[in-house]
Order: sequence, then C-alpha cells, then structure tokens
Amino acid sequence: MSSETKPVNVTMDTIISLCKRRGFAFQSSEIYGGFGSTYDYGPLGVELLRNVRNLWWRAMVQERDDVVGLEASILGPEAVYIASNHVSNFTDPLVDCKGECKKRWRLDHLVEGQYEAEYGPTKHDKDGQLLCPKCGGELTEPRKFNLMFKTQVGVIEDESSVAYLRPETAQGMFINFTTVQNATRRKLPFGIAQIGKSFRNEITPGNFVFRTREFEQAEMEFFVKPGTDDDWHAYWVKERHEWYLRYGINPERLRVRPHDKDELSFYSKATSDVEYRFPWGWGELEGIANRTSYDLDNHARHSGKDLSYFDEETKEHIVPYVIEPAAGVSRTALTFLIDAYDEEPDKDGTRVVLRFHKDIAPIKIAILPLSKKEPLVNLARQLEKKLRKRWMVLYDETQAIGRRYRRQDEIGTPYCVTVDFDSLEDNAVTIRERDSMAQVRIAIPDLMAALSERLDDKD
Repeated sequence: MSSETKPVNVTMDTIISLCKRRGFAFQSSEIYGGFGSTYDYGPLGVELLRNVRNLWWRAMVQERDDVVGLEASILGPEAVYIASNHVSNFTDPLVDCKGECKKRWRLDHLVEGQYEAEYGPTKHDKDGQLLCPKCGGELTEPRKFNLMFKTQVGVIEDESSVAYLRPETAQGMFINFTTVQNATRRKLPFGIAQIGKSFRNEITPGNFVFRTREFEQAEMEFFVKPGTDDDWHAYWVKERHEWYLRYGINPERLRVRPHDKDELSFYSKATSDVEYRFPWGWGELEGIANRTSYDLDNHARHSGKDLSYFDEETKEHIVPYVIEPAAGVSRTALTFLIDAYDEEPDKDGTRVVLRFHKDIAPIKIAILPLSKKEPLVNLARQLEKKLRKRWMVLYDETQAIGRRYRRQDEIGTPYCVTVDFDSLEDNAVTIRERDSMAQVRIAIPDLMAALSERLDDKD
C-alpha cells in the first residue's frame, strides 16, 4: 500500500460486494441457494491466489537453499490422524442457544469475546453464566465436536476403510520426513514446504473467506537440532512478519502476538501469530509454532518406523525439533485485498482503488484503444499479444476511456496503456499509472522496456 495513503474504514459488506461484482470471489453453488462456507474464485480471484502462492513459494523455497517442496495426498488413513492426536483432540467445544434463535456457538470464541464486533458486549445472566450473543437465550452445556471430515475408501465400509480429508497439510511433511531427507541428502537444519487444500468442519465459519470449511494452506516444517529451536523460532517469526511488509501490507495494521502459555496448542512449546487488523478487529494471519519433536515422536511410535536423523558431527541419532510457519492462502489474499482498498473523491464522485503491490495485482497491464475503429484496435491487439508473453494483460475497448480507467483502478491494475489516434502518427502510446494517475508518452519500440522497468524486480 502506498505510504501516503491511509487505509479507509472499509466494511466487509463493501469488500464482499466488490469481490462479486468484479469477479474475485463469490458464494459457491449460488444458483442453488448457496453452499455454506464455500466460495468460488472468479477470473481475478484465481490470479490473486496464484500470485500469493507464487510469492510465498519464491520466498520459502526458490530463494533459499535449505527448503525443498512436497505435495502430499489430501486423503489419509485413520492411523495417521490417531498418531497426530487429531482423532482425539481436534475438537471444538460447542454450545447451542435454547432461546429464539437456536444458533450454535463455539464456547472458546464466546469466552474470548470474538462475537462482540457483530453482537455487542458478551452477555451474562445474574449468576455470571454466558448467554447467547444474538438473542440472550440460555445456552446448553458444552460438548465436543471433531472438526475432521471422515469418509470411507473402497467398496466395503468397515474400520479398515476409514479415511479422513486432511485438516492440515503438516502431517504429510512429518510422515515423509525420512524419505525426503534421504532423497535430497539434506542436513539439519532444513525445511519441507507445501501448498495445498485442507478441510475442517467449522461450526462457526464467517467473515467471508477468512474462515471456511475448505481452504488452502501454505505451510513449511523446518527441522532443526534440539537446543537451536528457540533461535530458529525467533528467526522465522521475523521472516514471516517481514514478508507481508515486503508486499505492501500497512505496518500499522500488522503485529506479532506471542501466545500466552494457557492458549498454546498441545504440541507447541511456543507460538506467535502474525495478526492483521481486519474490519472486525485483530485476527490471525499466520501462525509460527515450535512443535518440538512431538509429531515425529508420535508417528515413529505409532508406525514402528525410525524417524530419527543421524547427526554426522556427533555420531548420534536425534529426533529433530520443528518450527512451523503456517498461513492460509485465501486468508492472505483477502488481507491483501482489504489492505489495498482505498476511496478518494474525484469529479465523478468517488474513485475506488485497490492499491495492490505490483507483484500482488491480478492484472498487471490493461490495453485500452481510445476507440473501436479498426486501425486503433489492430494496433492495440498487436501490443496485447506481445505483452501477454510477459505479464497478465487485460484488453478493454468498451465505454468511455475515463470509465475504463476507473474499472482498472477498482481491480488494482498498476498500469494502463492507451492507444489513441496520435499513435498511428507518432508510433507512441500513453502509460497511465494507477496510484498517481500520472501519464507519460512512450514510443512503442520502448514500451516493453518501460513496463519492465516498472513491473519487474530490480534485484
């Protein structure tokens, strides 16, 4: 985001409307009434997600010599999730309203006050017991609900056919640790990174794509020698915080929050969240956890396989500790979109601009012929074809040029290239910059170099 631009107090309704209107994301199966907590991503949404994935992968794998990639199966046998304690411990405490609304709530979210932004201060009865945030009704006793999606594999439904859709990508990296280490001959410390779909039967999803039942994760398990884990945890907290700043997130809306001891996951020695100030308040953007050797120990014990690492320096077998940065791809994309949103007055009312970092923007360049007359269209199409080989390009010849500029501003396109009637005479076009709206005339033979100077990395 431009350092000169302060974020507006955008509402989620505004973001949701923009996403549907411009083709970022919208309710899945909408013509059938919608399917709860699932969303489809349109033409701009898929490009935004692809950019987030690619930039994460570049920072976590491509730019490093100590991290390799993996793509593990989504389906897994029950034994994997018994060993990881997901079958027994991956639960939410739920309560139901006995009053008018009959809504279901997560007890931990009630206690933490996470519904206050929507329903006001937490409600209690005269004895101090929690009440329904929506209608003030009495709540049932809490009960536990497992969040995993359970299914059957094969034609015979029995205990041996039970499988689960993975609730996180992490377990695939733990159970493949020895195979990957042997194949790559990596020495500690090294990491295994993965981007892929995960599934959680969330009871209280919400805030658009922030929390959904089907989501995409970008996770990395960094295996280190015990005793070095605290330093590596601090290192990865800093690295991941700086990644968001690198791609334009407003630092005033970003913070690192270490977990208190009483909120740590059962496997965690220490966890810090990178949090963003969303329209409803501060929320987790990414967690960086020190998982110790918990996962490797459990999988070794349950599988009977040796998942230790032979340290050639000490001539000993050790079980590595693991530092895990874990982010949601769609949640990250939503954050970039919210942070980029800006409104400013202009002669036609209000100009809506998504001030994306150039690497985040779904479309990099819009080609705009000033009219639909054949000579201009032919030249514009020639430029479009040439530029598409380097960047994502959008061609638009509909409506007045001012409206077309506004459309590109609203979807975050950094640069527009306008082909006008003078272009046929001087062999030049106009580059218009999104944030400043400044325009510069560039000779067509120099256009590729001029755009490369603006869009490509300098390092």
